[in-house]
Amino acid sequence: MNQTSRQLVASEDDAGERIDRWLAAKIPELSRSRIQALIKTGAVTSGGGTIGEAGERVKPGKSYSITVPEAEEATPKGEDISLDVVYEDADLIVIDKPAGLVVHPAPGHATGTLVNALIRHCGASLSGIGGVRRPGIVHRLDKDTSGLLVVAKNDAAHKSLSQQFAEHGRDGRLHRAYQALCWGVPDRPSGVVDAPLGRSQANRKKMAVVAETAGRLARTHYHVEAVYPDAEGLDFVSLMRLELETGRTHQIRVHMAHIRHPVLGDPVYGTGFKASARRLTDEAREALHQLRRQALHAAELGFEHPSSGEAMAFASELPEDMTRLIEALRQATG
Repeated sequence: MNQTSRQLVASEDDAGERIDRWLAAKIPELSRSRIQALIKTGAVTSGGGTIGEAGERVKPGKSYSITVPEAEEATPKGEDISLDVVYEDADLIVIDKPAGLVVHPAPGHATGTLVNALIRHCGASLSGIGGVRRPGIVHRLDKDTSGLLVVAKNDAAHKSLSQQFAEHGRDGRLHRAYQALCWGVPDRPSGVVDAPLGRSQANRKKMAVVAETAGRLARTHYHVEAVYPDAEGLDFVSLMRLELETGRTHQIRVHMAHIRHPVLGDPVYGTGFKASARRLTDEAREALHQLRRQALHAAELGFEHPSSGEAMAFASELPEDMTRLIEALRQATG
């Protein structure tokens, strides 16, 4: 197996630094967790001896060697699945994900996922995330949410993008905005849903708004872009633009349901509004039936490129199924 070795000498300024943190700063293409894993396998040595602990302190003037094996092939196998590639370079790839595509292999979805598709599409350009030749998933979209998603192709890009998503845009580097069709019209055209999220006590597979002490901070900014009527001409459905200040599981879907404006077609958090479809025109009701998913689309994605530092920005138009539903809703105004 091919492997690469790096030798580094600690300076006086490095004295007392943890070996894993010091190596991660010196070798940015390797994440700290990857370096910790290498230390456990005996890949870091000094003076003929093996460094056994990630917390060992660096000594000035001492030489340290780290051996990095070639990335192993990914356990998920590559599959020939069509991808809508918006942008790609040596560090990352931006995909416009269709509804129905699962992002990561999991029980019940071992194949046919975005990861399987990316392993096949990217091939040798995947230099290894954590020692495995696989794409680095830094954020996810639900299976039935469409839109933009960025994936890292190497450890350095994964490290940078993960940090940006951990900040959720607070440092100005990351930007995410969604479009959704929601039941009803909020009292105010713009606002913020500030409600902590955690696992539902009634159903552990669902998320819910919980007490502050039991959940995690979650904020969603919304703006009503358009309003569509029901069959009687009364305002009934809102097209909303939603920006995430945090990125919790199912955040938009739970927050919209919490303020009594759930996403149309949401099979988990919008079940209490199924009867609302009866107020739509026949055409709109049929278009909603054909949607067969939540009407939620990741429309905008911006981030700082992990290598160049350039501000990257991408936009995705609403997919055909949501556009068809909007057109059917508009016809009620005629």
